[in-house]
Amino acid sequence: MSSTAALLGKAALVAVSILVASGPGVAYELNIESTDSIKNVAKDLAADLMTMYNGNQPGQIPGLLPQPYYWWEGGALMGALIDYWYYTGDTTYNDITQQGILHQVGPYHDFMPPNQTLTEGNDDQGFWAMAAMSAAEYNFQNPSGDQPQWLALAQAVFNTQAVRWDTGHCNGGLRWQIFTWNNGFNYKNSISQACFFNIAARLALYTGNSTYAEWAVRTWDWMAGVKFIDGDYRVYDGATVENNCTDITPYEFSYNVGAFLLGAAAMVQYSNKTDKRNDVALWHERVDGLLNSTELIFFFGNDTEDKVMIEGGRT
Repeated sequence: MSSTAALLGKAALVAVSILVASGPGVAYELNIESTDSIKNVAKDLAADLMTMYNGNQPGQIPGLLPQPYYWWEGGALMGALIDYWYYTGDTTYNDITQQGILHQVGPYHDFMPPNQTLTEGNDDQGFWAMAAMSAAEYNFQNPSGDQPQWLALAQAVFNTQAVRWDTGHCNGGLRWQIFTWNNGFNYKNSISQACFFNIAARLALYTGNSTYAEWAVRTWDWMAGVKFIDGDYRVYDGATVENNCTDITPYEFSYNVGAFLLGAAAMVQYSNKTDKRNDVALWHERVDGLLNSTELIFFFGNDTEDKVMIEGGRT
């Protein structure tokens, strides 16, 4: 395995772990030196996760988790199940995963189903696109020919979000919400940018298309410019457009770091493939910065405990 492949794999595993570190406090006996132990614990974790899902049952809606879970969390679950299959080889949930993703693509195959217009934001849409991107990267079981394909789904979401890039307020960035009637339309949040960056970077690596890489760079530069990412690679929640994105909400969420981390690792790989040595060093530095920040803030204590959160739980 090349050094950049190892880096991407490490970043992917860390990103996945902090993106889905929101389950209930259940103890599992894990021996990290044993492949069998890792797979067995993963199997138990997957089974526990699926006790919360009923979308494959008669009368229920594929892809959706029951209340009080949000639509985006169904997308996160589908992405986690794809990772589970890829790393363990267990196909138990593959049909359920494929069914769940395809049921939520919407009439235009861009993860904008009409029944989610009262809740769907750019970040919500992004989580479903990241699941589709994982399916493409891992060569997950393909839909039938009359169904949208995984890569096309991720590209469709990228295309819908690129045209929403809002230079009229804060000199760029995506708003949290897509629709004007939803609470938060006046807010630009890091997770919407993180999902967009993640998708763009991974599409650049997967397709070799430099346009996606340019959007990934633009997104990172904007985040740094408005100081949603600071010099220590801490990622803050967001700010309002009324104040030109200067009134930063100082909360830190682990899923922001997870999404940026995987995207930055993809940019290391892309830069290496395109022989851009300066960019390789730059993105490698950013991966290291995010990893170090993650370890400090989310795993080894922090000095702002009331403002640091791992989704669904307490630090």
